[in-house]
Amino acid sequence: MKIKLSNKDQGIFVFQLDQNNYIKFCPERGGVITNWVSDGKEILYFDEKRFIDKTKSIRGGIPILFPICGNLITTNSVFGKNYLQLTQHGFARDLPWEYSLNEKSLCLSLSESKKTKKYYPFDFELKIEVTLKTNCLEFEITITNKTEIAMPANFGLHPYFNVSDLKNLEFFDNPLNCQNQEKNIISNTLDELNNVHLGIDLLMYTSGRSAFRDKIFKRQVTLNHPYPFDLGVIWSDPPRRMICLEPWTSPRNSFVDGFRKVMIPPNDSQRFDASIQIKSFK
Repeated sequence: MKIKLSNKDQGIFVFQLDQNNYIKFCPERGGVITNWVSDGKEILYFDEKRFIDKTKSIRGGIPILFPICGNLITTNSVFGKNYLQLTQHGFARDLPWEYSLNEKSLCLSLSESKKTKKYYPFDFELKIEVTLKTNCLEFEITITNKTEIAMPANFGLHPYFNVSDLKNLEFFDNPLNCQNQEKNIISNTLDELNNVHLGIDLLMYTSGRSAFRDKIFKRQVTLNHPYPFDLGVIWSDPPRRMICLEPWTSPRNSFVDGFRKVMIPPNDSQRFDASIQIKSFK
């Protein structure tokens, strides 16, 4: 396995298992994985036209959320008046990342910089080892706190999955109730998922596993994300033919209210694991 430049103009590289199994990624644009081809099929949704316009946020691929998931409901920085307020999903998806080949894995890494210190007063290292297998993508995430005080550090992935149509989806392994994040109410999960074609934004406390089936593409996508990475978000944005199944460690506003806020001790690290499996059916 090796890394090759795929699109020089957009800074996109390819990490290939074989001709029918590969991922593409862009280190300069938040380390985002832009494409995943599994058994010759494009698994991820990716809005290339929007990606080219660098004034807009990326819609598609697998953006990385750090050091927060969602937004913070506060007018000032939680770290004091000398810092800027963290924006939606944090700064990791907007910064250039380093990359390397680590045995059979792609290693993406991000460390503190002058830019991160404007928002976040910590020295850190965020490493993501991405292992590409046939019909499977594995993530090993390690966040290291290099400072002498405890560091809050929430994390999430935001995969956009390519679908035939939102009306062709069946969802599995979800809890009875969920939080409608637009209305901020607790709702029945099945009732909410029946509105997926209208647009949904749901947060749920999963068993560490979420899945959906596309009846036209005849494939099942299963997201494994064990505790403490077991929060799940399901988001749709019609008319885009995509669905997001997102593993989060913590909900919106966690840095403010403290709920499920991940705290890494001084000079210590925290690891999270996730995988996405693809299964075809007849």
